[in-house]
Amino acid sequence: MSNVALTKVPHLMTLADLSVPQINRILAHSHHLKQQSTPWLLPHGTISRNKASKLRLPPQSLFNKTIALIFSKRSTRTRIAAETSAELLGGRALFLGREDIQLGVNESYRDTARVIGGMTQGIFARVGDHSEIEELAKYSPVPVLNALSSLWHPSQVLADLMTLQENKAFFRPLVEKDKPPAATPELDRPLTITYVGDSANVLHDMLVTYPRLGHHLRVASPLQYRAPKEVWDRVVELGCDKDIWWGEDPREAVHGADVVVTDTWISMGQEAEKAERLQAFQGYQVTEELCREGGAHPDWKFLHCLPRKPDEVDDEVFYGPRSLVYEEADNRKWTIMALFDMLFGKWNLLEEQPESHKY
Repeated sequence: MSNVALTKVPHLMTLADLSVPQINRILAHSHHLKQQSTPWLLPHGTISRNKASKLRLPPQSLFNKTIALIFSKRSTRTRIAAETSAELLGGRALFLGREDIQLGVNESYRDTARVIGGMTQGIFARVGDHSEIEELAKYSPVPVLNALSSLWHPSQVLADLMTLQENKAFFRPLVEKDKPPAATPELDRPLTITYVGDSANVLHDMLVTYPRLGHHLRVASPLQYRAPKEVWDRVVELGCDKDIWWGEDPREAVHGADVVVTDTWISMGQEAEKAERLQAFQGYQVTEELCREGGAHPDWKFLHCLPRKPDEVDDEVFYGPRSLVYEEADNRKWTIMALFDMLFGKWNLLEEQPESHKY
């Protein structure tokens, strides 16, 4: 364990809470854990005896530890990534859905944080309003990690970044296309990343992250669906607003885009607004035609956090060669595993020195 005082419990609500070196450290550790863990997941007997003898287990920082998954919303990728990551780290994940515990029925967030934190070694919480996870973190004796809230979705943007780094060959300058890529995972140049759609939690963590990493962010959304004040205040505080273009025309937004991103237009809890939102987002569907007319980069790639609805992106893009969505989904596992290791297992997430890979 790190030398961090045990009385100072670390939490992570948003990537806005991390420095650039801390974000890069998490990403480097995610790449390492993926490389180290993957051979252990292959069918038995597919690795030669010589190679098998050199394999090393991923860090067992969660050995004998339990991570509580407090999920008040449905989840596929986040839940599976969390449960499988905890096991690879030697621990277990305890899923606590809204029908499983007293939270929100007979028990407050304050009491729940103290009780669950007294019997587990970390809380991974997927909540509704962001104030709910803030309340958990305020009273928890163990680290709390935001699995998703109304304002932020940090683990998703880490997975997006990891996916772009793994596919950096697509974004290399044309004059360097024939050169072998560098061994390090960092991207070779700043990217122009366009987000088309609702200002929701994924975009909010993009807003406070991509500009600090040197990327240009362009956003298209209807005027009534812009970032809330508490999010934009963090954007300005971090100086990210200087490298963000925001307008209403998706064709203008995709100009020069290396990457086009969208998300659901109707988040869980907004079902009553469906008709109004579908009307507001007419013309925002990501298509080849939209990006061609808007002047996106010829080799542009597509990301979506999933689940996806056809209104948001058509099949040609979603299932075509531009799409990185399934790699993006896979990488939820490795970025969440890195967060679990560093936040719950070692309490060293807030350090800036590169993670030691000597286990």
